[in-house]
Amino acid sequence: MSGVTFSVAALWMILGASPSTPVVQDQVDLIEVNHYYDSQGRLIFDQVIFYEWSQSDARFHVTAWRLLKSSWQVPRKRWSDGAYTTTWRDGDVLRSVVGKNMRETWTQHDPELVERDYLPREYRRGLTPKIEAVAHTEN
Repeated sequence: MSGVTFSVAALWMILGASPSTPVVQDQVDLIEVNHYYDSQGRLIFDQVIFYEWSQSDARFHVTAWRLLKSSWQVPRKRWSDGAYTTTWRDGDVLRSVVGKNMRETWTQHDPELVERDYLPREYRRGLTPKIEAVAHTEN
């Protein structure tokens, strides 16, 4: 069994998925792992923030975010193409997001909240709805 095949099989086993479990896949320009601390330096939460590059605004805009609940959600580098990928169980599907770039930050402000001043949540693209992945596997 090749290393890649073994890695995929191990990921399926760990996430408790079967080969028929739908996978929702998205691509973004930047994935940020953010560690948010209070004014006393205590960790409040860890989150993964997904960004797309806006040509018209010449800046990254948040498309979505998720709390980092497991070390398995930490983006890992794909050596085949240099991209970063994060995968987690999202209800009855697996969600996988690939980013061209990745950064890790430690802040005393919530970057996702600050970004709402530039692009309010209702205007964000978001991640692919789970219903689309389930519909594709049923057809």
